[in-house]
Amino acid sequence: MQVNIYTDGSSRGNPGPGGYGVVLIATKHHKELSGGFRKTTNNRMELLAVITALESLKLTGLHVTIHTDSKYVCDAVDKKWVFGWEKKNFAGKKNADLWKRFLDLYPKNHISFKWIKGHNGHKENERCDVLATMAADDSKNLLIDEGFESGLYN
Repeated sequence: MQVNIYTDGSSRGNPGPGGYGVVLIATKHHKELSGGFRKTTNNRMELLAVITALESLKLTGLHVTIHTDSKYVCDAVDKKWVFGWEKKNFAGKKNADLWKRFLDLYPKNHISFKWIKGHNGHKENERCDVLATMAADDSKNLLIDEGFESGLYN
């Protein structure tokens, strides 16, 4: 089965309040996910969007295409940087907590990344941006980004 995942992350200041947005499309299914955090970074939200989407999949062995406007996430995987970081136990790398979560999920499906230009009228990417910014702006429901606020992974 083919699954298309669209993701975006946002932060109001870097660091600042942030959020992620996800649109999942598979056959006849369409699902949206989002979440907001009181203090985080844009890169963390971009990566957390991908992680949240992958964690929401109920099956394994799927063909998953992740469409993202994040060069940080896309290049880290496509250029295999993250696998080198893992071999060095993420020494000196930011967001190690999230990259480890991603790497636990990565082998469960056949994942490819497709970079798309952000804020360029792409329907699903624009929707993800709306979800991410709405989540970041929802001050009553912002969560704590433990990995960021602890200072351990920055």
